[in-house]
Amino acid sequence: MTTVAPGTTPTRSTLGAYIALTKPRIIELLLITTVPTMIVAARGWPGLWLVVATVIGGTLAAGGANAVNMYVDRDIDKIMKRTEGRPLVTGEIEPRNALIFSVSLLVLAGVWLAGFVNPLSALFALSAAAFYIFVYTLWLKRTSRQNIVIGGAAGCMPVLVGWAAVTNSIAWEPVVLFGVIFLWTPPHFWALAVKYREDYSAADVPMMPSVTSLESTARQIVAYAVAVWALGVAFSPIADMNVIYLVASIVSGGVFVAYSVRLWRDPTPAKAMTVFTFSITYLTILFVAMAIDQLVLG
Repeated sequence: MTTVAPGTTPTRSTLGAYIALTKPRIIELLLITTVPTMIVAARGWPGLWLVVATVIGGTLAAGGANAVNMYVDRDIDKIMKRTEGRPLVTGEIEPRNALIFSVSLLVLAGVWLAGFVNPLSALFALSAAAFYIFVYTLWLKRTSRQNIVIGGAAGCMPVLVGWAAVTNSIAWEPVVLFGVIFLWTPPHFWALAVKYREDYSAADVPMMPSVTSLESTARQIVAYAVAVWALGVAFSPIADMNVIYLVASIVSGGVFVAYSVRLWRDPTPAKAMTVFTFSITYLTILFVAMAIDQLVLG
């Protein structure tokens, strides 16, 4: 029988708890990068079924990996205020059931992508899940201040999945997009971690803002923001994009850098949250502009 932690009132159904286990908000961000990449690879709309099949497979793989992450981290999730409402902490889902659920999602993801898309897309999706589970969650997260820098590579894989789904191959364009997300991940996550740095310290997780000064973290956020801006703009000539994407990448990247510099000059949690919030907006603008650029101007 599933029990609820003392003092905790369950506020969602069992289905809702299992959905929460997959971290749906993170999956949304991954899909924002997958579909536009498919449009660039196809130089237009790649077809409804291919998009739907790839999105389903990617969602299953990411959800399974996220669920394993919650299973492994349930001890520190109990300590941190940001994660104390997760279903394994509240007792809404038993750890054994969560593990069975997560492994089932990963197996289904591999079978689905290999069968309905292609084996290469399945390989990339499952490689991302394995990297997130074994390299980030089980190794780096609790041992290195570079945890999210290296471990963030898992979140870059959807662009390779999307490209492979359309072309059944790999090319420089998705590799560059991989680099964009790789450089974007540290400033995005560190900005959020500033707000929860005491949580990370309490859980003995060496996230950058909890082991270095806010000033040092802000300086590194600026460096990464400049790098991601430059690579995002460079994608335009590399992928032969048009003016819609070029302008969007220049303007949105410039704003991202401006917010980061403002944080550097006045490092406060409030300004860090502004950087975090806009980092999501930036990535969304970049990839939506990418899709519109190809659908409108081809």
